Amino acid sequence: MNYSYPFSGLGVALITPFDKEGRIDWTALSAIVENLISSKVDFLCVLGTTAETPTLSKEERMQILQFVIRQNAGRIPIMAGCSCNCTATAVEDIKDFQIDGVDGILSCVPYYNKPSQEGIYRHFSAIAKASSKPVIMYNIPGRTGVNMTVDTCMRIVKDNPNVIGIKEASGNMEQIRETIARAPQGFKVIIGDDSLAMQAISDGADEVDMVLNISATEPSV
Repeated sequence: MNYSYPFSGLGVALITPFDKEGRIDWTALSAIVENLISSKVDFLCVLGTTAETPTLSKEERMQILQFVIRQNAGRIPIMAGCSCNCTATAVEDIKDFQIDGVDGILSCVPYYNKPSQEGIYRHFSAIAKASSKPVIMYNIPGRTGVNMTVDTCMRIVKDNPNVIGIKEASGNMEQIRETIARAPQGFKVIIGDDSLAMQAISDGADEVDMVLNISATEPSV
């Protein structure tokens, strides 16, 4: 099966707004989605770390994803975060979540466990096998505690044709340049470090995934 790359340009990682009682503020979330779409962003990233996913229940995450899918109504592509340091749980979530309305899965290197490069390879291979959607890996060693090497990245891509890109937030321009240079045709590199965006674009990166910092109490800003 051939997997096309559905994301290009500027993607924004959505926050999850809460009300004073700590419940999801659906009105604010709706306003944020509408504001971003009207501002001409190219795609939305739902349930990334910016969305407070480590503190959300599985039910809340499923509700948020379906809410944004309905709100978006197919207007722009949606990248859905599905990460866990337990491979079996990540695979279960991919199977349980209704992902028909999303265009790709974003999943980070397992955090806290500090897996070996072989462990990272097996983790992403299991996720790729479980997903009916294209997979974008997320390398962010500052949060996960371990860096995925370029060799491991290329090995995963070679063996899993639905792994179509990587969001690189290693902060290491040499690693990013090497990833761009070695990437097979059609494989995309998304830059996760805002401060490196311009440099990476000049070096050949395809997209910049920026994080929008917006107050949940002022969704129209």
